[in-house]
Amino acid sequence: MDNDPKTYGEAISDIDSDKWLEAMKSKWTRWFKPSLDPRRPTQGARPVGCKWVYKRKLGADGEVTAFKARLVAKGYTQRPGSILRKPIRQ
Repeated sequence: MDNDPKTYGEAISDIDSDKWLEAMKSKWTRWFKPSLDPRRPTQGARPVGCKWVYKRKLGADGEVTAFKARLVAKGYTQRPGSILRKPIRQ
């Protein structure tokens, strides 16, 4: 049975919310360092949306060994003919 949160709201309402928040914070601080300049969209561009994806990693005994969080792009929100730039992270 898959009982991982599907949304941010579910993650922060979960009994393990502190672990989900730590997983998100860990991922966020590795990606976005204060020394990096944020990229601004070109005039008329609409940024592609994103969402968090959550997964509990289980050991051989079925016990939770780690809480994973990933920030993924919603590529389906991109408009046809829009200008693509090289992604910051791949």
